Amino acid sequence: MPQIRIKYLSDKIEKLTYIGGKSDWIDLRAAEDIVMKAGEFKLIPLGIAMELPRGYEAHVVPRSSTYKNFGIIQTNHMGVIDETYCGDNDQWFMAAYALRDTEIHVNDRICQFRIMEHQPAIQFEEVETLGHEDRGGHGSTGRK
Repeated sequence: MPQIRIKYLSDKIEKLTYIGGKSDWIDLRAAEDIVMKAGEFKLIPLGIAMELPRGYEAHVVPRSSTYKNFGIIQTNHMGVIDETYCGDNDQWFMAAYALRDTEIHVNDRICQFRIMEHQPAIQFEEVETLGHEDRGGHGSTGRK
């Protein structure tokens, strides 16, 4: 099992663990109390810095309940943190936009992440046809 070095920048948040043994995603928590008014943007500190293995990146996304519970959305929809962001003070943040007035408290679970291997190097080959039947356009299930 790979080991990842982590530095906690807050002693107020719980240590990272897998989501209740049900998923390979790991919850991230707010490291300070945040008050946001509707229409406001903030970087919410997550209280951790990590040294990811070479060739890997972290994908940070909201939890499924984040909007319902807090009325915020992640402005970049998915944050990508690569292995070069690994200094002692390279704290992870969630870029959030409030759609209603809200309060987020220290240790509230607001987003989640997983570690992914970098995409391999690829080359594109330009062709006149792909040689397959069309499925029917954007959003189609392939049924006619």
